[in-house]
Formats: sequence, C-alpha cells, structure tokens
Amino acid sequence: MPHLTDTFAALSDPTRLAVVERLMAEGELPAGRLVEQADISAPAMSRHLKVLRQAGLVEQRIQGTSRLYSVRPEALKSISDWTLDHRAFWQASMDRLATHLALQDED
Repeated sequence: MPHLTDTFAALSDPTRLAVVERLMAEGELPAGRLVEQADISAPAMSRHLKVLRQAGLVEQRIQGTSRLYSVRPEALKSISDWTLDHRAFWQASMDRLATHLALQDED
C-alpha cells in the first residue's frame, strides 16, 4: 500500500481529484468516458490515471479492449482514518485553549 503522502500528492492535482470524485459518484468507468468530460487529451488522462493507480487510489480492470477504472475504497478509508485521528487531536487542543482563555478571563 502506498504511503499516505503519495495519496495526498496524487489528490493535490485538480484533474486527478475530479477523476476520483467522478468515479466515486458514477462507479466504474472506462478511460474513454473519463477523457470525454475532462478538458485534456487521452495521453494526459492516461498519465493522471497512472499516478492515481500508483498512489493506490484507483484500480484498473481490462475488459476486452477497454480499461475500466474504479476507486479503491480502502485507500479512501485510510484518508478518512487519518483525518479523524487529526480531528481528535485538534479538537482536544482547541478545548485546552478555550479552558486556558476562560481561566485568564477570570483573573
């Protein structure tokens, strides 16, 4: 499984993020359909899909002459888990800050 930094790096590109969002919304799609709605060439889309595959965000399945792409749910779960872990940290930090400020107001 690729490192989480690879995942975030792959999603930092607006085109790749849009591809992942589209696959999440519509499910498995052939590469040609992804190119149709993107404002890029087929070779450029191929490069974006390669980055997403290498980051573990999408998987490719070959059916006849088509390459079908879908999101790997476990990759999205790792992002969700990381976000929840960090949210808990920041929430606790903000709670401590609020307590500290309230105590200073009393002085």
